[in-house]
Amino acid sequence: MSNSYTRVILVTGANTGIGFALVKLLAKRGHTVYLGARDEAKGKEAQAALKKDHGLTVHFVQLDVTDHTSIDKARDLIEQKEGHLDVLVNNAAVANKEFLEPSRNDSTDHRHTFDTNFFGIIQSTSAFVPLILKAPIGHRAIVNVTSGAGSNAYAAAESRFMSPINQWSYSCNAYSASKAALNSYTIALAHELIKEKIRVNAICPGFVTSNLNNHAKGGKTTEEGANYILPWVLLGPEDDDKYCKYFSSGQPFPW
Repeated sequence: MSNSYTRVILVTGANTGIGFALVKLLAKRGHTVYLGARDEAKGKEAQAALKKDHGLTVHFVQLDVTDHTSIDKARDLIEQKEGHLDVLVNNAAVANKEFLEPSRNDSTDHRHTFDTNFFGIIQSTSAFVPLILKAPIGHRAIVNVTSGAGSNAYAAAESRFMSPINQWSYSCNAYSASKAALNSYTIALAHELIKEKIRVNAICPGFVTSNLNNHAKGGKTTEEGANYILPWVLLGPEDDDKYCKYFSSGQPFPW
């Protein structure tokens, strides 16, 4: 991991939760950080909180990953101000609207979840890759924030469903499927973009207590979760082999 170079970094879905914690960690290290948020008021509130509570200066950019116009405006703003983007952190995500068994879950919930968690990442990535290609070689990276729920190998293990603690997995099928799709996209994207010296990885922070899961008990803090993502944002020239990796809580995880 290389820390001496000051990067320009965009974190989507960053007004709260893991995204907000990651922005804070990056800003503390002196990087130029763009806090992306769909809701302008909430995004600016998060920006102000970082300044007031921690003395940190970050840049806010309105960014709805489901809206092409919003994405293009965000890209144009960063290009105008910085000239390039070193790292894109695709963090924006939503949970299921309903928690139903797969056989009772019609396509409505899946479409809602995929719109942000999968299609939103595809269109954001496509828009920002040209800007990443303008960054110096050695620090270019895309981090797709994923979940262990997106591992088909893990999901298929029969023993997993024998534990009462994992019964929720049945009712999170839309979320799990969206993250599995994201993992598949990450693999393809990583092998394409490594030719352009862009390292693409899928990183899961593990179970984190946040607004995404209604602050479920027993998880890591958002800062603990963000610390697992941090090294993958700050890859340096010495990390040429760190692409197409899937890690959860700092450990390799099966796709």
